[in-house]
Amino acid sequence: MVSVSDITYTEDEGQRLGVSGWVKNTRRGSVVGQVQGPRDKVDQMRNWLRNVGSPSSRIDRTVFSNERDLSKLEIHGFSTRH
Repeated sequence: MVSVSDITYTEDEGQRLGVSGWVKNTRRGSVVGQVQGPRDKVDQMRNWLRNVGSPSSRIDRTVFSNERDLSKLEIHGFSTRH
């Protein structure tokens, strides 16, 4: 199960890196979200999600899908959705 503090760390990291997007818990106990921004920043966020996460998280698997290039951001800022 993912706690609220776990996704807060994800929100904080997204804001620290300056990417845009959102994150939320699922009913299955996993996390889903979206990240937008410069490729190098998105890659840094992907690395953090895959290898670091919050201090109390256990990362079993990460899946990234629906990747595409954007001419402009569709989301501004990084937030937690409920």
